[in-house]
Amino acid sequence: MKTIFYYFSLIMFLFMQDAMAQTKIIAHRGFWDTSGSAQNSIAALLKADSIGCYGSEFDVWMAGDGELVVNHDASYKGVKMDKATVADINKLKLANGEPMPTLTQYFEAAKKTNIKLILELKKLSSVKLETEAVEKIVALAKSYGLDHRIEYISFSKHATEEFIRLAPKGTAIFYLNGNLNPQQLKEMGCAGPDYNLSVFKKHPNWIEECHQLGMKVNVWTVNKESDMEWCINHKIDFITTDKPVLLQHLIASQQ
Repeated sequence: MKTIFYYFSLIMFLFMQDAMAQTKIIAHRGFWDTSGSAQNSIAALLKADSIGCYGSEFDVWMAGDGELVVNHDASYKGVKMDKATVADINKLKLANGEPMPTLTQYFEAAKKTNIKLILELKKLSSVKLETEAVEKIVALAKSYGLDHRIEYISFSKHATEEFIRLAPKGTAIFYLNGNLNPQQLKEMGCAGPDYNLSVFKKHPNWIEECHQLGMKVNVWTVNKESDMEWCINHKIDFITTDKPVLLQHLIASQQ
């Protein structure tokens, strides 16, 4: 009887592990939709870690003086990222009152967490600048001992290819633009697509094709419960969302 109970418990444990492995949660710009937080803030990173998200996504620009800064838009409060200096950046305050972080400051905070860092390099004004930015990012990640915890994403095909070329072997690198099919991504060297939900709803067969090619599938930015259920049912590996707590509850309810 004990033997039967042991094997039943083992099967249930493996089933639960498999279910949890099917869909992991990435907090879009960190867990910002909560008290005391803000998009792309260090607080959002720490809060995403505190609720057990797989990863926290954040955006990186290279400022005019070569400084790497964490921000989504090309400008913030009238300050253009690609023209700014670190002195300009230091004066900017996020919605929660936190200073806009440089990537160095962000990595310093990230050392105190266990969460995966999903770094998006924004599309820059030239391929030369993108290569320079990738080189700096990869070197900085290594200097902080975080290169094993970072995954890279970009809308720029060139930047994606540069991450594939320069990041340590085995680093997961995903392409965001949505215009390449699974075979093209595989040949490019990507870990898989990180596409808008609309792309996968138009090409649902791409999900299984990616899995057959040994790639993972990420989708963004999924905030409606019905869309979350669609992604889970289609065995998408990673869901990027502004509503990580809602997605956690939904996944737990289906296990």
